[in-house]
Amino acid sequence: MIMGFLIFFFVAISVIVGSCIYIRQRLINRIRIRKPFRRMLALAVLITPLTVPVIIIIRKLGVAGITLDLISWIGYLGFGFLSYILTYLVISDVAGLLSKMIMKFPNRPGSEGAPDRYIDPVRRRLLTDVVNIGIVSSALLSTAYGVSQARRLPVVKEVVLPVRGLPDDCNGFRIVQISDIHVSETIKRDWVRMVVREVNRTSPDMVAFTGDLADGSALRLIADAAPLADLHAPYGKFFVTGNHEYYSGALAWIDVVRRLGFTVLINEHRVIQKGDGRILIGGVTDYRAARFIKSHTSSPQTAIADAPATDFKILLAHQPKSIFEASRAGFDLQISGHTHGGQFFPWNYAINLVYPFKAGLYQVDNTRMYVNRGTGYWGPPVRMGAPSEITLIILYKCGIS
Repeated sequence: MIMGFLIFFFVAISVIVGSCIYIRQRLINRIRIRKPFRRMLALAVLITPLTVPVIIIIRKLGVAGITLDLISWIGYLGFGFLSYILTYLVISDVAGLLSKMIMKFPNRPGSEGAPDRYIDPVRRRLLTDVVNIGIVSSALLSTAYGVSQARRLPVVKEVVLPVRGLPDDCNGFRIVQISDIHVSETIKRDWVRMVVREVNRTSPDMVAFTGDLADGSALRLIADAAPLADLHAPYGKFFVTGNHEYYSGALAWIDVVRRLGFTVLINEHRVIQKGDGRILIGGVTDYRAARFIKSHTSSPQTAIADAPATDFKILLAHQPKSIFEASRAGFDLQISGHTHGGQFFPWNYAINLVYPFKAGLYQVDNTRMYVNRGTGYWGPPVRMGAPSEITLIILYKCGIS
């Protein structure tokens, strides 16, 4: 595990440094200001993304308070802003390269006899300045818009799920899913309380929290997570661990979550009885939990072992990757999170290269799966093209068994 972390850390730092060099060469070095100021800008570009690992190290050392909050806001906002700068620079350069290739193509329409034109260096420089100003302005506007989207109340997304032969007593059963809140230096108690009020407003029969409650130790963030105790659901509140629980001390967080009134499912199940209807709620630990705690090896098969006959079987699993084992184990529905839907442009498109299940409803063999885009956010307080959500899944009777 340590070797894997070191490899990941080396690759991440290499990508960050390479990106900073690109931004410096492509943008900063072309700004018409004195050299000392350009160097200061280049240093700021390098330092800003490196504050992210610094924040993680400070957390590990147990440092808390307004200083860490301020560093986190500056670091994460700067990281999001530079991400947009990098994205728009790449788009601009690719477009420029394609344009040059087209202009050099000998058989393009209207190219016959067209003389090579001398391009005035002043005009070229002016065009470059205009493009770069546009890139910086677009990045600023995108960041501002992304922050407004990330910090607003998550939308309640209603998913009506037809279930063949569902008992009449379970018809209309309401499951509210929250996921990936990531309580941290930028997501505090007031924001969590706002989410709790919105969840309670939907009048859920059951609440499912599919992991990644917090980034940081339970001792430091317990007060910010406390409003979750006010969630109300007559048939229970269920929780499964996400990968960030294991980064932050899973056993301590599991204890906190239990004290907040949740039933924590560690490769186990419970049966909800509503009238004559019976719904099985299974839950697994994070897909890669065994790297941290061997006894927490994720297993949908174990979660359903020795289960009684029920009308509908649901698995709560943080990562969508559990779907294949869940399908083999015989679950009817898996509810997951983890992906954030990519969170913000361009990662909401790039994520398709990594996750075949990004967000929304899917079907694998006889098992359906819903992937929540995340109720909160991780890292940069930015959302764009992947809005945060509270999911309301409503089961309704369809046909006969």
